[in-house]
Amino acid sequence: MFPRLPQAVKAILAINVVVFVLQLVLGNALAVFMLWPLGGSEVGGLGFMPWQLVTYGFMHDPRNIAHLAFNMLALVMFGSQLEYTWGTRRFVTYYLVCVVGAGLCQLGVVSWSLAQGAFPYPTLGASGGVFGLLLAYGVLFPNQRLVLLFPPIPMRARTLVIVYGLVELVLGITGTRSGVAHFAHLGGMLFGWLLLQHWRGRPPFNRGGRKRHVRRL
Repeated sequence: MFPRLPQAVKAILAINVVVFVLQLVLGNALAVFMLWPLGGSEVGGLGFMPWQLVTYGFMHDPRNIAHLAFNMLALVMFGSQLEYTWGTRRFVTYYLVCVVGAGLCQLGVVSWSLAQGAFPYPTLGASGGVFGLLLAYGVLFPNQRLVLLFPPIPMRARTLVIVYGLVELVLGITGTRSGVAHFAHLGGMLFGWLLLQHWRGRPPFNRGGRKRHVRRL
C-alpha cells in the first residue's frame, strides 16, 4: 500500500512515524517543538516559538500509539484522494494552512486558559490538519459514502463533516474529554474552509461581486 500513496501523503506519513520514534527515544528533548502557550515559560513550562505552529503537527503522544495510528489512517483515507485531485503543491499548501490555522486557534485558547491560572501544557498532533482534510473531502465529494469505525454507520461525506464539526464544538464548549484539543480541530476545519473559499473566489473574499476566473475545485 505504501508505495502506491501519492507523494505528499507518503512524505507526511513517513515524517510523523519517524518523529514518533524519535520521541520514544529522546523523550522530552523534543518538547521545544510542541506548541506551548504564550507566557508558558514564566510559570514552569516552555515558551511559544513561531516554528511550533508547524512542528507540533508532526508530533504525537508517545504514550498513545492510537493517537498516531488514527491520524495517519485519516491522512491516507482523505488526503490521498485530495492530492490526486489537486496535485502535490496545492495539497501541501492546504494541509499546512490547516495545521497552522489549528495551531493559532489552540494557541489562543491555551494562552487564555493560562491567563486564568491554568498550568501551561503543550499541544501536539496532526489532528488539526486531518480535520481540515476531512472538511475538504466533504466539500469536494459530498455524496461519497463513508463508514465510521466506531460505530460502523454509513453516511455521506458531507453529513460526516457536519456531525464531526458539531460534536467538536459541543465538546470544546463543555470541556468534555479534557486533554483533547477540540478547538484545534475546529480551527483546522475553519482555516481549510477559508482557503477553499479563497481558491473558489467566494465570500468572504469576493464581496464586490466581481466575476473572477478561478480554477474549480
